[in-house]
Amino acid sequence: MPDIGWMELLVIGVVALIVVGPKDLPVMFRKFGQFTGKLRAMARDFQRAMNDAADEAGVSDINRDLRKATQYARNPAKAGMSALKDSLGEDFELDPSKYAEGSETRRIAEEKLANAKKLRDEIDARNKAKAASNAAAEVTAAPAANIGPAADAASTDTSKS
Repeated sequence: MPDIGWMELLVIGVVALIVVGPKDLPVMFRKFGQFTGKLRAMARDFQRAMNDAADEAGVSDINRDLRKATQYARNPAKAGMSALKDSLGEDFELDPSKYAEGSETRRIAEEKLANAKKLRDEIDARNKAKAASNAAAEVTAAPAANIGPAADAASTDTSKS
């Protein structure tokens, strides 16, 4: 929409008053308002028709799937577990007690559960080691901040005493 200020509107009003005349000016403004109202209604109808056509074509489903794909692209492990839960149901868990004692399925579930626990423990250990190394790096970086002219002046003052 064009950027029209109060001064421009005032000039347009004065010119319209001079050209159209004071008697016909209210009629002209009323017709202009009706025209803009019809134009807005047509634009609303067009937008509604486009949205309906997009819904019929399945654009909303594609949009939902696209959002889900971009979300899973950030976290592939979540995508795998989500797909597994979708195919097996929401209550899916690796719970060996659900299977018969001594069955091959129970052995596999116990093995997978142990591997998952081991993997979680390794990730936790890596995260703790990373946090400790970051903390150590911050501690070693802190004394380096005392290097500079002020530190040199302080060291020369103590050596003069």
